[in-house]
Amino acid sequence: MTTTTTKPNPLLIGEGLPPFPEIEPHHVVSGIQQLLAELEEELTRLEATVTPTWEGVVEPLTAIEERLDWSWGIVNHLMGVKNSTQLREAYETVQPEVVKFINKLNQSKPIYDAFKTLRNSDRWHHLDSAQKRIVDSLLQDAELSGVGLEGESKERFNAIQLELADLSTQFSNNVLDATKAFQLKLTTPEEVAGLPQSALNLAAQTARQEGEEEATAENGPWVITLDMPSLLPFLKHSQRRDLRENVYRAFITRASSGEFDNKPIIRRILQLRKEKAYLLGFENYAQLSLTRKMAPSVEAVETLLEELRQVSYDAAVSEHEELKAFAKSKGAPEGDDLKHWDIHYWAERQREEKFDFNAEALRPYFPLSQVLDALFGITQQLFGVTITAADGEAPVWHEDVRYFRIQDAQGNAIAHFYLDPYSRPEEKRGGAWMDECINRAKVKDETGNVKTRLPVAYLNCNQTPPIEGQPSLMTLCDSFFVKSQDFPRNPKYKQELG
Repeated sequence: MTTTTTKPNPLLIGEGLPPFPEIEPHHVVSGIQQLLAELEEELTRLEATVTPTWEGVVEPLTAIEERLDWSWGIVNHLMGVKNSTQLREAYETVQPEVVKFINKLNQSKPIYDAFKTLRNSDRWHHLDSAQKRIVDSLLQDAELSGVGLEGESKERFNAIQLELADLSTQFSNNVLDATKAFQLKLTTPEEVAGLPQSALNLAAQTARQEGEEEATAENGPWVITLDMPSLLPFLKHSQRRDLRENVYRAFITRASSGEFDNKPIIRRILQLRKEKAYLLGFENYAQLSLTRKMAPSVEAVETLLEELRQVSYDAAVSEHEELKAFAKSKGAPEGDDLKHWDIHYWAERQREEKFDFNAEALRPYFPLSQVLDALFGITQQLFGVTITAADGEAPVWHEDVRYFRIQDAQGNAIAHFYLDPYSRPEEKRGGAWMDECINRAKVKDETGNVKTRLPVAYLNCNQTPPIEGQPSLMTLCDSFFVKSQDFPRNPKYKQELG
């Protein structure tokens, strides 16, 4: 007689590095639903026994939040870097349940009252500055989450939270799908005139991935996409103005029509945010948003923006006129009327002539590995820390993902991070973003001893992937800073719902 053992759901481990290779979309619904059921019981016990002390309210509340954060944070991360139909379906099934629990947690009157009592008691003076900051932040979070609302207002606020979370997911999915849906297939040398070798290599590789098995950089066919490593070189170098316009318009109108149309979603989000702000006592959503930010008021933000406009506008107009004159001097019929799809092209030509600078010619000097070595060297000089590869020490969600260790001057590990460097338009959203995998914290082990839990971060980019066995080559501009083309949706549930 043989016995079978059921492998535990990897989303319920609750601590340590996520076991990414073991996590499948079918784990999401059962895992998150079981977790929420357990957390509901923990919350009920906490509300019944809560005391206005650090140990009596902050620590048990943090334990609940961290369990949810660990599991749901993994799912959110995978939605950004390994998106799929199956994962979406699972995510959309449990997201409303997660939102409802978060509303219940943040609106708990017993917990909120315990924080207020702690804030106004003699115990407050025994807390250090970091602890006081945490309590103040938790009080603010509760108030901005509707803890003070009652009756219909509370019900409406919670309904808004549910709808906003769903709209946010729809918006992100639409952008990804609309980006994937566009392809420009080029078949003649005249259509790729001006493209550098790196762009031709990538376009041919993309064509092969789309089924054109015989595609080569020399003979085509070539496929241009809205993925940034494909889009930007095309706008900078393609001599075909009509094709540049085609690609540019496709990019700026992504998810604005058809089955992926985000316009009604945007309008609805604005309506709901305005209503949410009113329910919480603000005149508009901008005021609500700034309560968690450094800027003191909406007026201060607008004043700063106007100051920046005033000092930059004349220079921008002058540079644009100079670019128009340059294009005209080169015989460009559009010189007097440069369009958006002309700017990148003529700016690149102007830079090449004015500074004898060709970004593509420098690519071989900037393989990603060499750029990382230089970056880590500068980091050591500035901060006295050493960054070394720790590949193989952490499970990863894709074979291209790297893992690194950060050590202090004494050689002690103080943090780690994942690096997901390359574009994967079929499953990974655009832009560049950083997020938390594990927060740094003081935790107690099974024996009651306190130890420091080291932080782990995600660093996600969309650099040009290796092509035909060659390393990923960056431009000088890429080496200095990363550009994000999509507003990153922070996976952490509090920000996402805020």
